[in-house]
Amino acid sequence: MSGPAGFSTEALHAALIRLPRLADLAPDALEPMPLKGVAHDHVRLRGRRLVARIPRWSQLGLDAWTALDRQAAAFRRAEPSGHTPRFAGLLPPGEGLPLGALVVGEVEGRTPVLPRDMPAIGRALAAIHRMAPPDFYEPLPAPPDPVAALLAQVERQAEWFDRAALDAGARALIAEELAAARAGDLAPPPEAPMPLTAVGVDVHPGNFLIDGYGKAWFTDLEKLQYGHPASDLAHASLYTSTKWDPAVNAELAPADIDAFVEAWAMAVPGDLADEVRPWLKPLRRLTWLRTLSWMARWSVEGATLSPGMPEGLRAHMDAHATDILRAERIEQVRRDWR
Repeated sequence: MSGPAGFSTEALHAALIRLPRLADLAPDALEPMPLKGVAHDHVRLRGRRLVARIPRWSQLGLDAWTALDRQAAAFRRAEPSGHTPRFAGLLPPGEGLPLGALVVGEVEGRTPVLPRDMPAIGRALAAIHRMAPPDFYEPLPAPPDPVAALLAQVERQAEWFDRAALDAGARALIAEELAAARAGDLAPPPEAPMPLTAVGVDVHPGNFLIDGYGKAWFTDLEKLQYGHPASDLAHASLYTSTKWDPAVNAELAPADIDAFVEAWAMAVPGDLADEVRPWLKPLRRLTWLRTLSWMARWSVEGATLSPGMPEGLRAHMDAHATDILRAERIEQVRRDWR
């Protein structure tokens, strides 16, 4: 039997039982979980409180081994935060499991309800941001200038604005934002410190679970790296993110965003909060461009990026991409900083 990404459950089971702690795992203990995102399938290991995390494709364009090594490092590095699943094993790529898999701890929780759970998400991000940096950043990226690196990513992805079916109004507004970013208009005063912390990157609310105690857990660590924490605060609360997951599908009011940021600020050291505040609006704009350019790519080739998705999920994501690339929606989002 084959999964939608080309893996077989037989190959997955054969790889799992090679792990000493899972040598006695029965084949019928593998329970496929509903597909939620675009990049991974998940299979619950019943009775073990573990989940196999199976890549469908690499959003970072990495080969299978490099992608697995980076994800394994991300889960190991983030575990001390107390807000991410624990790392439990790596399954190498092979026949029937072409992109390999990770085994991580299962988080029992529900989908966030917004805006109620945004402060909990803020505290989870704070736990990641306040972790002590490692002695060596590799294999996770750690650009010395995370803002310049973010702009470079936007530039790489900007070609998708030309390839997407955008109307003239949307193109003009996006061109204004790109010009401002290229001219350095999005930067705070030169004397503003630039903190470097662990960042989750893909921290839209659908990538969190809320446990029975109200604690938020960040579950998708594929893109974890070292960067500017203001980009996480932006990505978690932008319209482009809060409407992405159909199970969340909410729009935040300015007061909701303020409460979210304040919950984060109360949970990090005071000097970090002070260093980040001048960057909140500039990086909100730049992070929005990063997300919007990625969604422009999705609007062009989403069907080929992640084949086999349930039709309802794909329809929602396609509709969301169309919505956020409209001139009226772009102008609405820009009110956050204009």
